[in-house]
Parts: sequence; structure tokens; C-alpha cells
Amino acid sequence: MFKRKIDWRDDRGFTLVEMLIVLLVVSVLLLLTIPNIVSQSKSINDKGCEAFISMVQGQVQSYQLDKNTVPSVSDLVSGGYLKANQKSCPNGNGIKIDGSGNVSENK
Repeated sequence: MFKRKIDWRDDRGFTLVEMLIVLLVVSVLLLLTIPNIVSQSKSINDKGCEAFISMVQGQVQSYQLDKNTVPSVSDLVSGGYLKANQKSCPNGNGIKIDGSGNVSENK
């Protein structure tokens, strides 16, 4: 194998202008994508809340079949139908169960 000596006067590297242009392009791409990602996080949390409410609705129906009564959120947790950290939606809003067993977001 041939060992090549490092020649510090080699002109085959990137110039400062080329590096600045690449940095500018990357910065513009980041400036365009970051606001879109941040604005979509609310939509993602709302969709997650809809899915969570649907899951809790299924647990309420299961509780009603087992106990023949409409549960509260604390009844679902104490009965093992929900975990203790599942009392609120991913967006931070709580949930409520009305007298007929319908689950909704508590805004």
C-alpha cells in the first residue's frame, strides 16, 4: 500500500464561499420546515385525543357490561379498565363521562 503524504497546499477542498452557500441552503430549509412541524403538533394532539376518547368509550362499555352501571373516570381506574396516567387526553384536556356513558373531552 502506498502512503500518501498530506499536502497542506492541496487545492482540492471546499472554498469558504461554497461552504457558506451550503449553510445558507440548509438554514432556509430549516426555516421552512420548523414552523410547519410546530403548527401540526396541535393537530396531532387533537387526533390523539379523538383516538383516546374512542378507547375510553370502549372501556366504559366494557365496564357497563361487567357491572351494569355507568362508571366515572375514577371507577375505570380503580377497576383496572384504565391506568392511573390515562385520565386525560394527549393534549392535556381531561375527559368526562356523562350519565348515559358517553365520553367527551373536558375543555
